[in-house]
Amino acid sequence: MARRVEDARILMYSHDTFGLGHLRRCRTIAHALVEDYRGLNVLIISGATIAGAFDYRARVDFVKIPSVIKLHNGEYTSMASHIDLHETLKMRESSIRHTAETFQPDIFIVDKEPMGLKGEIEDTLAYLKARGTTLVLGLREIMDAPHLLDAEWKRNGIMQKIDQYYDSVWVYGPPDFYDPLIGLDVPHSVRRKMDFVGFLQRSVSVGKTSVNARKDDYILVTTGGGGDGSDLVHDVMNAYEHDATLEQKALIVLGPYMPAAERSKLVRKGEKIPYIEVIEFDNHMEELMVGATGVVAMGGYNTYCEILSFDKPALVVPRVKPREEQLLRAQRASELGLVDVLLPDQSADPAIMAEALKRLPQRLPPSKSGGDMQLQGLDHISQTVGHWLDNRGSHLAVVGAE
Repeated sequence: MARRVEDARILMYSHDTFGLGHLRRCRTIAHALVEDYRGLNVLIISGATIAGAFDYRARVDFVKIPSVIKLHNGEYTSMASHIDLHETLKMRESSIRHTAETFQPDIFIVDKEPMGLKGEIEDTLAYLKARGTTLVLGLREIMDAPHLLDAEWKRNGIMQKIDQYYDSVWVYGPPDFYDPLIGLDVPHSVRRKMDFVGFLQRSVSVGKTSVNARKDDYILVTTGGGGDGSDLVHDVMNAYEHDATLEQKALIVLGPYMPAAERSKLVRKGEKIPYIEVIEFDNHMEELMVGATGVVAMGGYNTYCEILSFDKPALVVPRVKPREEQLLRAQRASELGLVDVLLPDQSADPAIMAEALKRLPQRLPPSKSGGDMQLQGLDHISQTVGHWLDNRGSHLAVVGAE
């Protein structure tokens, strides 16, 4: 039963330079919170080019800032080719600050990048801290390989800044799955602020029906945003071409960020394979996953939460560069018996991939593997937020788990 709060406001920030992960995570948290608290308004600042392609519940809205894309080499460039990166970042920074000043949030939740893209939210953090807003950094349960994250954070003095600005650090996973700051020198003052909330449970939105919903037995192949997903889709199609006994129907979702040339190549290739249907994008992916007998995915954070939430047998083929986050998650989940894993070079062998696809529908779902999935993240966040909103005005320092 939803509880009433008086004019409470939460601002969220999602830098979104590559893929859909950050925006989808923010939207999931926002929807859960407005469902639990009447009178709460959530505004998401997002750099995602397709922020407007999703539907938002009443009292959840988004502000779109100019998009910046991350290239495969880790560098950034403006989405609008006629505007240089420096100007784009200046526009983003002033939009973020202006939004915070106008919206006057009680709580500010930042997704993954502690100071935002290239430091763009530091000015806003300082402003909000001075006016007593509770500042929260939300981290995926796995950020990256420790040596890569450590180098990136040291270069920009990030650990000291987390300590200086943030009241709380939410880790979107259980403590016994993975520690996102493993291998880093974490001061006690930052450790004290860390709250392992659990994985963020997903659900199917009521009354919304995907135009791609099906009633037959199919495996779902998803690459998330799809920006770097074409290899996995090629591997699946090659397995079907290689092995005539592979007759399992497959629904392949390419993702909105797959480059156009790759997309049209895969659509043409898929048309020649009788058991495969290829679609470009669906903003109700949860529904397609619920209907599937198994899932083939790269194993980004959101997809992994969906696999656990809908308890689906899964085959994960993780991205291994430039970040190792998906690889580390896949290895840990495989250790716990929750998913099957193929590394990209194994996946590229059509005989190995065909065998893995045939095994998939018979695989036990994650709940039968004996591992504890700990999907309490949204409930935990909701309780924490309720507690803070009840104590508004006292501006108490917020630390650790409730």
